[in-house]
Amino acid sequence: MLDEAWPQKAVKDKFLGSQSAPQPLEVALLASVFVVSACGLVYELAAGALASYLLGDSVLQFSTIIGTYLFAMGVGSYLSRFFERQLPAHFLRIELLVALIGGALPALLFVANAAVPGAFRGLLYGLVLMVGTLVGLEIALVMRILKRNVALKDLVSQVLTFDYLGALAVSLAFPLVLVPHLGLVRTGLLFGLMSAVMAAFSASGGVP
Repeated sequence: MLDEAWPQKAVKDKFLGSQSAPQPLEVALLASVFVVSACGLVYELAAGALASYLLGDSVLQFSTIIGTYLFAMGVGSYLSRFFERQLPAHFLRIELLVALIGGALPALLFVANAAVPGAFRGLLYGLVLMVGTLVGLEIALVMRILKRNVALKDLVSQVLTFDYLGALAVSLAFPLVLVPHLGLVRTGLLFGLMSAVMAAFSASGGVP
């Protein structure tokens, strides 16, 4: 009886082992992916809206800003290959940088337009490049951290699901709730604060 039961247990362990309860670190990092995606899209939309208000030609502004942001995310993903040690610590530092730069982006652009109008366009694309690079780097690092404990198919599924859910939530909330009630500057500050809080939550979830 024992010999017959053992193969059945082995098969069960093989197919059900991956269904064990997620670890606190995994939950914290997947929640971070949701927040990172949401915050990144908020900063991107805020930059596009500001550029449209101040420079005109909304089609041109949104097209070039979205393209620049996506290109920068690709750059960040590429740069992640040069991070080999202390990935969770790097992740937290980058998340705090995203909170600081992205949260201040709308206010910085308004100030730049009032104080140095000629520098507005350069600052606009410089900030978009910085935020996009950091977000791309952050998501790549999350995937590398999670792959230690999560199978590849589950890793890709989970990270991309939370990434796109965050984008969906913001794409609806930004025009319908956030901008009408908070405006661009306070929306940026709110999501910068959310990103900083998420970094603290990730740290409490087990990130050294």
